[in-house]
Amino acid sequence: MKKLTIIKIGGNVIDDERTLSQFLSSFAKIGGNKILVHGGGKIATQLSSQLGFETKMVDGRRITDAETLKVATMVYAGWINKSITAALNSKNCESIGLCGADLLLIPSEKRKKTNVDYGFVGEVLESKINTKFLELILTNNIVPVVAPITSDYTGQLLNTNADTIASALAVALSTLYEVKLIYSFEKDGVLNGEKVIGVINPSVYDLLKKEKIITDGMIPKLDNAFLSIRKGVKEVVITNSSQILNQNAGTRITN
Repeated sequence: MKKLTIIKIGGNVIDDERTLSQFLSSFAKIGGNKILVHGGGKIATQLSSQLGFETKMVDGRRITDAETLKVATMVYAGWINKSITAALNSKNCESIGLCGADLLLIPSEKRKKTNVDYGFVGEVLESKINTKFLELILTNNIVPVVAPITSDYTGQLLNTNADTIASALAVALSTLYEVKLIYSFEKDGVLNGEKVIGVINPSVYDLLKKEKIITDGMIPKLDNAFLSIRKGVKEVVITNSSQILNQNAGTRITN
């Protein structure tokens, strides 16, 4: 079975031009088939403010109303996606910029209302991902660069969590490839104080959550990581964007 590396790059790295450039240089050096999934960074929030739209958050999650969706689509699937794609092509890494709406690559549905209405936020329909198209691109040694905008079957665009997209792509493609999923961001891995936790299994994870060592935004990232492993992804690593070529860096997620 062929190997496939899927890397998700986080927002804080995207916000720093120099760090992003260094990451893309490293990414271009990774051999074999690969996919890059990127988040949004702070540009959408800044642009919303300049346009006079208030950014609404609940428990760290963005509320995506109709105007916010327009900004998110312009920034994530436009400026950021094409900037990254152009940079990779300049580094002799043949790439194509896509979002989940292109060819209905990543079909989604609007998140159901609970006590909070998140608006136009997508939940990925993992089993419906267009793996045939992705396989076609990868077979021709082209790197998909995927922005976190998806759509449903009615054509409604949806703002969708990039960590979830990376996990869903990894699971969907694990029937065709031996997949390594890397979540890369500005930290060296999952930390206990300043020390990197080398390996996390489910029992360790429960303990770390109980002791409040793992909190907030790291919890959904790790939930996605464990879900990926359970559903057939070969390897999941959480590491610094500068260490993606280092096989020994970061935190490994295991069963």
